Amino acid sequence: MVKLAGRRRIGVLARLALDAGQAVGAARIIDEVWADSSAATAAKQLHIVISKLRETLGGEDVIETVPGAYRLTLERDRVDAHLFTRLAAGDRHAVAADLAAHVKVHPLRERPAAQLMLALYRAARSSEALAVYQSTRRVLVDELGIEPSNQLRRLHQAILVHDPVLDLGVPAQKVTSVVPAELPAGTQAFTARAAEVTRLRAALLADGAVTITVIDGPGGVGKSALAVHVAHTLTGHFTDGVVYVNLHGATPGLAPLTSIEALRHLLRSLGLDGTAVPADPDEAAARYRSLTATGNLLVILDNARDVRQVRPLIPGGTGCRVLITSRTPLAVLDNAHHLHLGALGDADAGELLSRVVGADQVRAEPEAAAEIVRLCGGIPLALRIAGARLAARPGLTISDLAVRLADATRRLDLLEYADLAVRAGIAVSHEHLREELGGRDAAHLLALLGALELPTHTPAASAALADWPEHRAEAALERLLDARLLEPAGPDRYQFHDLVRLYAREQGAGEQEWASAVRRALHHYLVTAKQADSLMDAGAVDFGHFFTEQPGEELTTVEAANAWVERERDNLLAAVRQAIGDATDQKAALLANVTQWLFDRRGWFSELIEVSEKALRSAAELEDWGGKALLHQGLASVQHQLGRFQESLDNLEEGLTCWDRAGLPDRKAGMCNDLGIVYAMMGRHDDALTALERALAITARTGRADHEAYVRNNRVHVYYRQGRCEEAVEEALHVVAMTEKLDDIGSLGVAHDTLGDAYRANGMLVEAAGEYCHAIELQRAAGFTLYIAVSNWWLGHTLHDLGQPEEAWSCWRESLDLLREARLLTPAEVTAYLAQPIPDTPEPIKNQL
Repeated sequence: MVKLAGRRRIGVLARLALDAGQAVGAARIIDEVWADSSAATAAKQLHIVISKLRETLGGEDVIETVPGAYRLTLERDRVDAHLFTRLAAGDRHAVAADLAAHVKVHPLRERPAAQLMLALYRAARSSEALAVYQSTRRVLVDELGIEPSNQLRRLHQAILVHDPVLDLGVPAQKVTSVVPAELPAGTQAFTARAAEVTRLRAALLADGAVTITVIDGPGGVGKSALAVHVAHTLTGHFTDGVVYVNLHGATPGLAPLTSIEALRHLLRSLGLDGTAVPADPDEAAARYRSLTATGNLLVILDNARDVRQVRPLIPGGTGCRVLITSRTPLAVLDNAHHLHLGALGDADAGELLSRVVGADQVRAEPEAAAEIVRLCGGIPLALRIAGARLAARPGLTISDLAVRLADATRRLDLLEYADLAVRAGIAVSHEHLREELGGRDAAHLLALLGALELPTHTPAASAALADWPEHRAEAALERLLDARLLEPAGPDRYQFHDLVRLYAREQGAGEQEWASAVRRALHHYLVTAKQADSLMDAGAVDFGHFFTEQPGEELTTVEAANAWVERERDNLLAAVRQAIGDATDQKAALLANVTQWLFDRRGWFSELIEVSEKALRSAAELEDWGGKALLHQGLASVQHQLGRFQESLDNLEEGLTCWDRAGLPDRKAGMCNDLGIVYAMMGRHDDALTALERALAITARTGRADHEAYVRNNRVHVYYRQGRCEEAVEEALHVVAMTEKLDDIGSLGVAHDTLGDAYRANGMLVEAAGEYCHAIELQRAAGFTLYIAVSNWWLGHTLHDLGQPEEAWSCWRESLDLLREARLLTPAEVTAYLAQPIPDTPEPIKNQL
């Protein structure tokens, strides 16, 4: 061993040793060794130091002099630093052989296995490294019943993707074992959803190919809260942890994350960072799939915008589970289990409000709390905001807030507090539609639908509203459904949540555009209703000629007409109410009148009085005497069927005056016919016959055989009430013969029912039963629900009198069921009638001729 003395001797030798075997310039040595010296004789001092070093090291040959430089003539391995560097790099093949032998003897030790995998990988023997992992895993599972540790699994994943952190040039601290636990805190106000929680847990824990679960639903319905709540209950089931990323698919004020942005987050969560995260989206997705190929990981993808955003974020291994929340259904996502989340029921919504506000306060004002629940529509976000307002202002009572929320023009303003806002959440989905080429029709239609005050929307009516072909309107409605701005309401039918409806009304286009759109939709309903009326009753009330902007839905059969009326019952009433508010259009009276007659045949009376009275006021303001006359006639029909005979007479008299003021005296035939019916119901038989004769005189002038048949049919009822039973039968037979020529199955059914009444009054029970059965068959085909109930009732009595009690009760039950369905009897009233030995005749039946 040679000992050196002197700082500069040591420095010069060290400098030469760093480049052993290579020339080092004298100037460079002086600069690095004498850097802190101001000596002007440094070159001479360097020459002296070299001489001393040669003496110490044993001769001239150790340090050679070359032009302007010196060279240490040693092999690099004679210098400890170079030898250490070389040895540190190691002989990977030799090391691998030694480790392989050790692993063979100790197959359950994971650390040697990991060292062997790393040595093989660095020796460019990746496939062998992966085989070592599989062999080790198999032994651990077979012998101990456990999976490899997180560290060994992560090394395996890093080898799969050729992760740069495994290279020698990468600092060792980059190779880390990360078990992410990224779930946000759950909310203490989380309420209900027990069935949904059970379904989600089962889906996320089940074995098999389904690795993805999607929770979809409208904004504010609690998708994220449910996902986080369920994930917190499952964290112990995923040994590689839980990663969470908010994709901001519907976050007010923030753009949705791109797939590469989300992938960077996920890869960092899995332990990669910096240059280890590929910049290319496809490469990043491949790296992510490889890292998760053998993992046992729960991935929460919250607030996804669409399928394109989430496809690259699906992990590669079947041991991973993905829970996605989105407003859109993501129906085309492979291997996905779907949970459609709706609003809370009243009880659960009330419980949520109690948790936010306090149970004592809710118990103190239960009715007001129930009203807030109703006005918030069961949407958890709205309930949380309402509760936050109450909690922040102790002086504000639940009743105070309920009154304020009842004002529809202020409701969305009140449902905004701090960073929570119902309006903003809806607006995000609407704005996304505006940004998408395929969503612009839907965005435009949303505002138009807000102007139309109907409970449900159909492609046909929406097409009229927007002045589009029906297929275009249907596509826009479906897009709104996908965006959760509409909800399904049955086949080819859509509806708003009340809060979305309020938002849609705020988005109105110009006033003129709205008015034109609404008028087109109402005209659509008017024309279609008139078609239905004509199909069901060839001799229906003559509403005169009218011009409309829309052709209406095409109805070609009685069955189609009946089905349309059944589907559109609530919409027709709503359309009449909205039409009444348009002082520039006289179609309100026409629509109200057609609706009256469509409903009359089904016994749907309860809603008609309100809309008829409003339509009458509107027609009077417009001086629409013909429309007003028809409305009086329709209202009179409803009133007499409800037993309000004097009110019915008053309306009929008013109607006759209106036809005179309209200059249309020949239109009085129907009014006189109805006067005859009401008089007959009141027992004023002579007055009834006089009114019917007036009607027949008009039909003789107009030549309307169908009108004549109706009037003579009603005269039959007066005859047998007067005891003129043979005349009644003769007249009824004549009416049937007349009606058979009219190609009107509904009216023919009524004629056979009347003949059955005449036979029954004349004691001809077998003949009466036959006529009633025929009448029911025809009326069922025509959709005359109320008349079916009447015919069944009297058929029941006829069969009872013929000694057939079981058959009689079958008829009575059907009649009572139809009256209950038409809301003319309550379930309790039906039960009471069925409890009688022979049921009394219900009022709705008594009020029919």
